[in-house]
Amino acid sequence: MPHTITHNVFKQALKEDRRLLGLWLAFGSATAAEVSANSGFDWVLIDGEHGPYDLTTMLDVLRAVHGYPVSPIVRPANSDPVLIKQVLDLGAQTLLLPMVNSREEAELMVKATRYAPEGIRGVGAVLARSGEWGRIPDYIRVADDEICLIVQVESREALEHVDEIASVDGIDAVFIGPADLSASLGYPDAAEAPEVQDAIHRAFDIIGSHDKAIGSLAFDADLAKKYFDWGANFVAVAGDTDLYVHALDRELALFR
Repeated sequence: MPHTITHNVFKQALKEDRRLLGLWLAFGSATAAEVSANSGFDWVLIDGEHGPYDLTTMLDVLRAVHGYPVSPIVRPANSDPVLIKQVLDLGAQTLLLPMVNSREEAELMVKATRYAPEGIRGVGAVLARSGEWGRIPDYIRVADDEICLIVQVESREALEHVDEIASVDGIDAVFIGPADLSASLGYPDAAEAPEVQDAIHRAFDIIGSHDKAIGSLAFDADLAKKYFDWGANFVAVAGDTDLYVHALDRELALFR
């Protein structure tokens, strides 16, 4: 029996305007990822930009979370089309691409995630997990429909072009990166500053006006709830390293 491509439930959930809770994975551990995948979060972010992930560890984590009711999102170290191709070939269907600052860069991201003639993704499905090594006979024809492309707005330059970025066809969502954005705006390590929050709120409104999904990160519960109230569709509300550090500190404080 011919195999069929996996339906992207995260992309479908965004279309249904659901509120999705995410967990940031930065340990680089497939075991920690599997424990997290069975905990009830809607999605997990495999952070190849700041976490110790290479292609092999990304593959290990994608395998570890497969079969659990959670959607993996992969953020590669950068937005190079060659790296994007490799991550897609691993079987990732939802990508979070960092530091997209203009319409032109956003358009390139769309092309990098699509096969020709619409895009420039190299054809190698018979060699890759994404096409089950050739066992999905129509993979090349249907793969583009299951890709969910999220671009990050996280600089002053990107903020100035957010209207143009959000207008690009083929982008499913725009993710506001509060840490880098706050630093770029002159408030390093102070994403909660009123000026930064005002900028984020305005960006949410602009993104929403283009009927694109909105994402962000907020490890503070009140801030995460505020982002949802402002129209966010998906927010990372916790991170594995952050949870582990706080759990260690809390347990040690019981005895010292």
